[in-house]
Amino acid sequence: MLLFIVFGGLIGLFAGGLIGLFLGAALGYGVGVFMLGVLLSRGLGAIQQQFLDSTFAVMGALCKADGKVTRDEIRVAEQYFERFGLSQEQRRGARDSFNRGKSEDFDLDGEVTRLRGVTRGNQPLLQLFLQVQLSAIAADGVLDDAERDMLMRVARGLGLSEADVARLEAMLRGGGGAGQTSGGSLDDAYAVLGVESSASDAEVKKAYRRLMSKYHPDKLASNGMPENMRSVAKERVREIRNAYDRIKKQRNREQAA
Repeated sequence: MLLFIVFGGLIGLFAGGLIGLFLGAALGYGVGVFMLGVLLSRGLGAIQQQFLDSTFAVMGALCKADGKVTRDEIRVAEQYFERFGLSQEQRRGARDSFNRGKSEDFDLDGEVTRLRGVTRGNQPLLQLFLQVQLSAIAADGVLDDAERDMLMRVARGLGLSEADVARLEAMLRGGGGAGQTSGGSLDDAYAVLGVESSASDAEVKKAYRRLMSKYHPDKLASNGMPENMRSVAKERVREIRNAYDRIKKQRNREQAA
């Protein structure tokens, strides 16, 4: 932005003296605002499109991890069309991506690398992506070894750890999956917040506030999360809050005893 202002001011100065300097700087500022707005919007759109394409392509690969794609798995993928509120055009694109992912020559590692690159390794955004994958393949209540191995392969490609996957699994058990109600064990609640049960009240609250800020839907959207996935982000925020509430209630009971 400063470059546009300085450049415009210099041109104005040479062309019209002191008055030209101010007019040129103002014009440079206006051009800078326009150019940055166009570039940023296009960049954000590219991230959102890649995010959506990769979501269904990787989902297709995971669903075929055991060698076949069942009708139930296809139905789960289509349920995400509804959940994300995809338009007819977006649904066609999602089906194409899903079919691309389940093809024999699908480059899973390349797809994951592209997604990681376009999101610049934004961990909250990538964890949201992995949350969708986990909830999709676990929707039938079964997560076999082949699916879990591929899920870990995806996680590593995204720069995420086993601890990140364990936290997502804890969230899923606590109600993070589609159609589940909030619940889960106290251990799962601590796992969701990423703290030990021995953590102090202050440490638990700090972890809670950090996660609530990190996974706020507006912040994720500004980093490239498609608007269609806002419901998933809200779901994650809700589960973080539920985990914190479970821990607080248990600790209050223990203090009152």
